[in-house]
Amino acid sequence: MTRVRTPAASAGMRGIAALAIDFSGTLARPGPNPDGARVADIVASQLDRDMPPGFAPAFDTAIARIHRADHATERHTPFADAIAQAARRSGLTDLDPAAAAEAVFAAVPDAAVDGRAADAVRRLTRQGWRCVLACNTERSGRARARTLDAAGLTGCFAGSVLSGEVGYRKPHPRFYEAVVTACGVPAPHILFVGDHPEKDVLGPRRHGMIALRVARLGSPAPAAGGMLGHLADLPDFLASMGAWPRPGAAEAVRGLSAVSTRPPPARH
Repeated sequence: MTRVRTPAASAGMRGIAALAIDFSGTLARPGPNPDGARVADIVASQLDRDMPPGFAPAFDTAIARIHRADHATERHTPFADAIAQAARRSGLTDLDPAAAAEAVFAAVPDAAVDGRAADAVRRLTRQGWRCVLACNTERSGRARARTLDAAGLTGCFAGSVLSGEVGYRKPHPRFYEAVVTACGVPAPHILFVGDHPEKDVLGPRRHGMIALRVARLGSPAPAAGGMLGHLADLPDFLASMGAWPRPGAAEAVRGLSAVSTRPPPARH
């Protein structure tokens, strides 16, 4: 684990009141992405629908086009929209795209949460840290909550910011705005932790947050300078920097922010 112990870095870390933690690659190993044939099989079996043969290729075309457009704009089109487009183009009527998407999320395994990383999150929660999950994902909040529950992380996250629900993906500024809102404190008091150099480090820093990169789960390459080798190292790293959750710290920071941003009284 690499530790940066400059006075400025330590002072910044000691001001942290909330942690924003990435999911895929940081807390969990990436999971599978279903293709059109898999989606069609799930809808047929789970929703008892006769699937037209054109649905699967129509879905593959729709999801590829959506991903290209979203990549260019940093928006996130809901997974259900791809299902809706495929249904229209294949002549499938009376299909609820949102219900179909939830059926897919229930049937297709989510990313597998790493045991050591989960232990670290539980430890941070016991210490009193306010943690927020912040990630790009097709999954709904309900589906991601099932994954966290299965990993023993029920109640460990005070909130979640999921690109599929926000409508913007990292590194769009509106995603980070949603992170700040979910954390409930100003950006300079948030530590963003993740494995991607642009989405989890540079993007949060441009938005005023402190950021810390961790090595991607499963990567054979050793952690580079300034990186944590694993999310499991985070509790000890914070302690080494003198960063500890303080009772009422988040509330105090929110109060100070409200005072500093309150408009001056009108003059009569």
